[in-house]
Amino acid sequence: MSSTPANHPRVVIIGAGIVGCSLADELTARGWTDVTVLEQGPLPAPGGSTSHAPGLVFQTSPSKTLTAFARYTVEKFNSLQVDGVSCFNPVGGLELATTPERLADLHRKAGYAASWGVRGEIVSAARCKELWPLIDQSAVLGGFHTPDDGLARAVLAARAQMERATQMGARFLDRHTVTGIEQEDGKVTAVVTDRGTFPADHVVSAAGFWGPVIGRMAGVDVPLQPLAHQYAKTKQLPELAEATPGAGSGATAHASTDASKPILRFQDRDLYFREHHDRIGIGSYAHKPLPVDPFGILPYDEARANDMEMPSSYPFTEEDWAPSWDDCRWLMPALRETEIEEGFNGVFSFTPDGMPVLGESRELRGFWLAEAVWVTHSAGVAKAVAEWMVDGRASIDLHECDLTRFEDAQRSPSYVRERGSRQFIEVYDVLHPLQPMDDPRPLRVSPFYARQQELGAYFLEGGGWERPHWYEANAPLVDGLRLPERDAWSARYWSPIAAAEAKATREKVALYDMTPLRRLEVTGPGALDFLQRMTTNNLRKKPGAVTYTLLLDETGGVRSDLTVARLAPDRFQVGANSPTDLDWLIRHAPHDIQIRDITSGTCCVGVWGPLARELVQPLTRDDFSHEGFGYFRAKETHLGHVPVTAMRLSYVGELGWELYTSADLGLRLWDTLWDAGQEHGVIAAGRSAFNSLRLEKGYRAWGVDMTDEHNPFEAGVGFAVRMDKDGFVGQEALRGLATEEPARRLTPLLLDDPVTVVLGKEPVYVDGAPAGYVTSASYGYTLGRCVAYAWLPALPTGTGVHIEYFGEKVPATVTEEPLFDPKMNRIRR
Repeated sequence: MSSTPANHPRVVIIGAGIVGCSLADELTARGWTDVTVLEQGPLPAPGGSTSHAPGLVFQTSPSKTLTAFARYTVEKFNSLQVDGVSCFNPVGGLELATTPERLADLHRKAGYAASWGVRGEIVSAARCKELWPLIDQSAVLGGFHTPDDGLARAVLAARAQMERATQMGARFLDRHTVTGIEQEDGKVTAVVTDRGTFPADHVVSAAGFWGPVIGRMAGVDVPLQPLAHQYAKTKQLPELAEATPGAGSGATAHASTDASKPILRFQDRDLYFREHHDRIGIGSYAHKPLPVDPFGILPYDEARANDMEMPSSYPFTEEDWAPSWDDCRWLMPALRETEIEEGFNGVFSFTPDGMPVLGESRELRGFWLAEAVWVTHSAGVAKAVAEWMVDGRASIDLHECDLTRFEDAQRSPSYVRERGSRQFIEVYDVLHPLQPMDDPRPLRVSPFYARQQELGAYFLEGGGWERPHWYEANAPLVDGLRLPERDAWSARYWSPIAAAEAKATREKVALYDMTPLRRLEVTGPGALDFLQRMTTNNLRKKPGAVTYTLLLDETGGVRSDLTVARLAPDRFQVGANSPTDLDWLIRHAPHDIQIRDITSGTCCVGVWGPLARELVQPLTRDDFSHEGFGYFRAKETHLGHVPVTAMRLSYVGELGWELYTSADLGLRLWDTLWDAGQEHGVIAAGRSAFNSLRLEKGYRAWGVDMTDEHNPFEAGVGFAVRMDKDGFVGQEALRGLATEEPARRLTPLLLDDPVTVVLGKEPVYVDGAPAGYVTSASYGYTLGRCVAYAWLPALPTGTGVHIEYFGEKVPATVTEEPLFDPKMNRIRR
């Protein structure tokens, strides 16, 4: 099949819901006008989630990326009209608190809004009553008011964008059911429907809850679980009929008056409310999860033939609704005099982590996903995906949404179903940043798991791995420590034992389980040249060298940071961050190299502390002295009976090694180190202490402290860039930046108050105005203060700032880094 010129690619979008229509509009606006949108149902309301969506757009989210999506959606839909009716009704948003815990959470949410640039304020119960007169003021403690939120008229917005895209050359074809995806040599070539075949250079699945069905046709996994969600409308309420002009007509002409009060969330009971002229629409997440098999959802015509209004609308389940109706009438006494007139269970999509699934498949080039996207984020997602397709990258960080982010162990249908269902349950819960989901756990464990359990490890989860955060066996070490008392929020998923483990690491020696650290093996005659081209630092060193380096995109943004060990002339071990790193490298790899993810078959123990050498040296005949085994060097050796790859690295700012071996020998390695360390007071230490120690040293965490929105010099990792090296990805974009003063920096802060501990994502105020946000934070036990890193305008050392923590402005000071051992004496000895 012949291909078209690169600047006139043929694009087929599957699905004409709000995402597909938005994407067609964004693509054609960027000059990609050969766009065909295929839809199995009738237009403009084809029967997917868009057709029944209540349209609530709350912009504020703990995710900066989701907030950016929602902000753009509001901005764009506000600019669109159909027949003189705006596609967005900016009535604002109001979230209510009926418990002290929820009110505290709303203060935290107001902090997110300030961090991400959304207007919002905490308001009194009396103000909540003014905004929503039907609520019982005595039941409310306060609220969070966001004046720029509102109601998206999703079907109108889809129609408006459909019309604009059509004017630019796109075509929209309804009643076309996709039956297959054609491909050749790993590249998509066409979409097959029941009414013909459509050649394509790019195919985008924007099929919503049908995404897994389309994905299966393409041989691409789509980790998405549809669930049914209750939505009901009351009968006419006199209180609304009197206040709403045109109430009861339901005509499009009166769409501008369909609501005048803010969209309302009563999250303490998993409910939300919006006006429909003289009625109230109510959505509930309070019922049990109702998973729907995407392969069993009926096509539009079959659904209609089975007395369903549309494929996404399932029969209302009265038994699930009853408790929520009681809660509604408790909050709004006026509802006690009315009844539910109609209701349905609407189907929409959840993923294991609650984020969209976006990007191009590596297995089938040209096949893209824009799935698990709600109306709230639809235009923002479409813009990002269009930028990605046309320009090669989005203008905002998308790592939380990248389709490659899930581990293989997180892609089973049962895992997706369980975690997707849990996302439904927790959608309105007050969630702590460290709070893991309960099931299915444990899923991935290191070879040391049994020993960790014996030591009383307290596990949290990351990437499916069970990760010890502290060990109850170390509780006696807390005696005598003087620690400030924490507030209830920062004390969750924390123990003073972490302070004892940090102290033991600084004074003696500790074992850290680093097995979840991703490990890749890169081999072949072209391995060095490939890694030189892909990364920023100079890897052209003798075997035994270890190098900290960066993966950049073409614009100079930091895609990831890596630790690369050259173990042989054509064999490298790469310490990476996520499955996305593996995907990026494989996409760019020439045929003469091989890249393997060796994480699951290997394990790693970090042995760190001033007594690390005393522990390790007696176990091997090789020289582990500073002269014989220098910093950032690697050796393949034996410790006792165990073959290991030893790398002299430290992420905690102390002398020590990362020790790698195969998974089958992992338990023997742990026991060997544990037994040898008894005379030196060895302990096992967890991630809580680790995070404190790494922040005292200023070590960055990719995905938290820096992403591809940041360049190396503003992120403080410019030392890993060798601009005099032969060409590497992103090099041209960095020219000139190395000698310029960055306008913003990842800035180290010390909180002035020795008691307060912030956790991350809080807004930072300079001269009374929001100027940035915290990325990572932890109490620095060695320093006796909380350490916080924040993205801020370039500020002189000593500048005073304020961090907003649950509504309180906490003073902090810009400091020099690293805060601990700036001359590196403790590591290099």
